Amino acid sequence: MDFRMMGLDSPLFHTLHHMMDLSDDTPAEKNSSAPTRTYVRDAKAMAATAADVKEYPNPYVFVIDMPGLKSGDIKVQVEDDNVLLVSGERKREEEKGGVKYLRMERRVGKFMRKFVLPENANTDSVSAVCQDGVLTVTVQKLPPPEPKKPKTIEVKVV
Repeated sequence: MDFRMMGLDSPLFHTLHHMMDLSDDTPAEKNSSAPTRTYVRDAKAMAATAADVKEYPNPYVFVIDMPGLKSGDIKVQVEDDNVLLVSGERKREEEKGGVKYLRMERRVGKFMRKFVLPENANTDSVSAVCQDGVLTVTVQKLPPPEPKKPKTIEVKVV
C-alpha cells in the first residue's frame, strides 16, 4: 500500500506502514529492535482512532467518532489515576444470502486511545455518552486549591 497515493505522506504513517508489514512469524532473535506484536497492534489501533480534546472552564471533553457502535462495544476506563483509556472493537458484519464484498473500506477490529489527564482532572467524576455515533467523554476539573493563608507564629519572650 502506498500511503502517498492516499495523501498520508507523513513519517508517522510510513513508520506505521513498516510496522504493519512486519511478519508475525519473524523471530525476535533475528531483529532485537523489532516491535512486539502487542506494540504493533496497539499502535495500529491508536493511529486509526482520531479524537478531539477540548478544555472548558469546568470540564475536559474528549470527542471520538464511533459510527455504528453500540455502547456495549465501547469501554471507557481510568488507569493509574491519570490515564483515560477508550477502547473497544468494531466487528465485521456477517455475510448473508450470497452477498460478497466488492470493496471494504470501513475499519473493523480493535481501537484504542490513551490520554494522560492533567493534574486538575477529577477522575472520580467521569461520564461518557455515545449519541449518533459520537462518543463524548467528560472529565470534570477539580476546584482550584484554596490559597494558603499566612500562618502567624507567636514570638515568645525569654
